[in-house]
Amino acid sequence: MPPPLIILFLILILLLPHQRALTHAANGEWELLHPNIGVSAMHMQLLFTDRVLIFDRTDFGPSNISLPSGRCRRDPNDTALPLDCTAHSVEYTLASNSVRPLMLLTDTWCSSAALLPNGTLLQTGGFNDGDHAARLFSPCSGAAVSCDWLEINPALAQRRWYATNHILPDGGGVIIVGGRRQFSYEFYPRRSAAERPRSLPLLIQTNDPRVENNLYPFVFLNVDGNLFIFANNRAILLDYVRGVVVKNYPMIPGGDPRNYPSSGSAVLLPLNSSSEAQVLVCGGAPAGAYVSANNGKFVTALDTCGRIRINDQNPQWAMETMPGPRVMGDMVLLPNGDVLIINGAGSGTAGWELSRDPVLAPVIYRPDNPVGSRFEVQSSSSTPRMYHSTAVLLRDGRVIIGGSNPHTYYNFTGVLFPTDLTLEAFSPSYLNSSYASTRPKIISPVSQSKIGYRQPLVVGFTVPSGQIDNGSVMVTMVAPPFVTHSFSMNQRLLVLGQGNVTVNGNSSRIWVVSPQSSNVAPPGYYLLFLVHRNIPSEGIWVQIN
Repeated sequence: MPPPLIILFLILILLLPHQRALTHAANGEWELLHPNIGVSAMHMQLLFTDRVLIFDRTDFGPSNISLPSGRCRRDPNDTALPLDCTAHSVEYTLASNSVRPLMLLTDTWCSSAALLPNGTLLQTGGFNDGDHAARLFSPCSGAAVSCDWLEINPALAQRRWYATNHILPDGGGVIIVGGRRQFSYEFYPRRSAAERPRSLPLLIQTNDPRVENNLYPFVFLNVDGNLFIFANNRAILLDYVRGVVVKNYPMIPGGDPRNYPSSGSAVLLPLNSSSEAQVLVCGGAPAGAYVSANNGKFVTALDTCGRIRINDQNPQWAMETMPGPRVMGDMVLLPNGDVLIINGAGSGTAGWELSRDPVLAPVIYRPDNPVGSRFEVQSSSSTPRMYHSTAVLLRDGRVIIGGSNPHTYYNFTGVLFPTDLTLEAFSPSYLNSSYASTRPKIISPVSQSKIGYRQPLVVGFTVPSGQIDNGSVMVTMVAPPFVTHSFSMNQRLLVLGQGNVTVNGNSSRIWVVSPQSSNVAPPGYYLLFLVHRNIPSEGIWVQIN
């Protein structure tokens, strides 16, 4: 090779890694946070202490982390280990990248939860001896952290396995909807001693007894105080107080099931000051996919999303096509109003060993873009995240991802997709260092501030460059959801206001109004972000009550 060509070749070799890094950053970046947290992240919840509560189930057999101080769980009803000295729940601390084992007494397999207004996680149901249980985890902080699970058993009127929880606007009540072979809903705490579960005919009408593909229904609190409930391929608007269906929605086009085990996902798109509310349902497995997978045939997953304005007089589904098929994906609302679709498989369905073709590349969905330009494929992970995987937004704007245990027990070898005990973080492109000069920082209010409803809220902030685009500033609030089985319960994002920025020296202020009512924002903890030119600040915690 002539010397000039050799030099050119060496230059190209040197440039290649740099080019790959730039491409990677432009579409998000992946990092390994923790190589082994000890448990599979089947269930996950971010707490206002910036710790993440993670747990799986008690009847997997021994986990990879021991309970402290020689403690053991003695449970004669356990299907795997009547005497178990390992933990099946941990608290992950972001700041120290460490895990603390916690004690679960009853089985949390395929359970549900909601954060109460004071930041305590109410966790309900499960399998076996946990199907009537309620569990409470009240966060604590400081050097001598000792908080742990408190269990109440029995606490529920009916068995709740694969149910969905939603916080109510009344200041502390939680509704628990459905569950395997439970076509009803109930409240916790009960509103009276005589209160009984209420029938929900939608769950009877949409149930296929061969598959039971309306489990973990998608439940969202509408801005009018009623509940939007989607099960299988249909949805209703429910006045849960009177037990009356206010509105029936048309079947999603195609009629394919979207709930467990078909396991699509859904989000309530960002809410602003208007009464408009939109729900987006994406992915899943076609009708018959579960039966086919049990017979060794893995049907291609759905690649469609349905979007509907739930308060329209004549609401209709608008269909869109994702860049590829996905079942068991998770949908995460990002601080700037975009939706991250992550995890999952390209074929098969939810269940033990019932999926193939892991989808390694997340997708960003931009709801305000024109139809046809809303999806953007992101950088791929090298780790399959399939059945029993989860994803949660963090205060710094990253998304933490864990789980994937598509087996009856922990299987680390000799299987197609081994059990995964790692934690990863995905950094969307808005965290790219090239945006450092436009990335804002909130200077007031301070984190852990309390706010009320319909009140002026002044957010002070700085931008490193000092160059502020007044028309591109907004304040958002994100409710931290409880995530399991491809659905983020209680997830919602509020746009409090845009523009109205004043500059005073090196700092700026934006005037917005806090949420109008508890129907829009149920009381509790939220992450508040300042977004400038689509780049979010680090969030601060606020509590609305």
